[in-house]
Amino acid sequence: MMVANCCTTEEALLNAALLTWTATGTGKADINDEEGWTLLPSGEVLTVDANNGNTNSEIYNPANGSWSSAGSTIVQLTDPGSHELGPAVLRPDGTVLYTGATGHNAVFNSVTSTWSAAPDFPKVGLQQLDIADGPAALLPNGNVLCMTSPGVFNLGVHFFEWNGTSFTEVAKTPNSPSDTSFYGRMLVLPIGQILLTDGSSDVELYTSTGSANPAWAPTITHVSATLTHGLTYALKGTQLNGLSQGAAYGDDAQSASNYPLVRITNIATGHVFYARTHNHSSMGVATGSLIVTTHFDVPAGIELGASHLEVVANGIASNPVSVLII
Repeated sequence: MMVANCCTTEEALLNAALLTWTATGTGKADINDEEGWTLLPSGEVLTVDANNGNTNSEIYNPANGSWSSAGSTIVQLTDPGSHELGPAVLRPDGTVLYTGATGHNAVFNSVTSTWSAAPDFPKVGLQQLDIADGPAALLPNGNVLCMTSPGVFNLGVHFFEWNGTSFTEVAKTPNSPSDTSFYGRMLVLPIGQILLTDGSSDVELYTSTGSANPAWAPTITHVSATLTHGLTYALKGTQLNGLSQGAAYGDDAQSASNYPLVRITNIATGHVFYARTHNHSSMGVATGSLIVTTHFDVPAGIELGASHLEVVANGIASNPVSVLII
């Protein structure tokens, strides 16, 4: 795990097994304040500078623990007054939508390591929509759901889906008139819906149209055919961590879901149970054909009998395999 001091360029890696810290992140061009991090398929980390007044982006290389320039974002994403940025979300095609607090947006292609300008968010009347801190989340159909505000920290949010080419406005929530983007938090649920909270007692669910490309799903290559309730088992497969961290929020919240969930459905009753997963061999995204491993605890109170077992990553499920719960 990598963490940073918000107000300096200091960063460190945690060794979870030994509970020791190691300094990292040499060469950072500016301080970490207001900047978010996006994990790329290469294992590198992308950020956009928020504190030097330009369009520079940076890549962290875990192999040597250093930052280097990833080029210009083409358009200014950082609000010069607040230094705020919007969230950045990796899509299945390897592109990252990086939203701005200026209304401008950009796309980083992690395959070619190049930037291009994306369309601006539209205006509401004379006011430019933007995301000055706020949430976005990857949908199962590959689009990105964004929560925007009419100007930095102003009330009256609008929601959009990004399909890689354009933004399409979608339904608002009941609290939209009294919300600003930084109130929102998004989480990708196992069934593919997006859970949205805004600090009030209201909780909303967003359901997208379309479906996931089957090639984006995790696959199970090995799991025991007979599982004893209360015991722990290993499961092997591909793309168990999904193709993205799932959801993002500027720099102030974390709701990444790039880890496998194990879902067990009893065939006779149709009742669904989730097994706690842990000790993943990888937290990388878009790992392709690499065989990775997770461990799961079969719930002690699970219903016994013939069942289907699936792995779910960012709301996309693998094909089920038949197991017997005893």
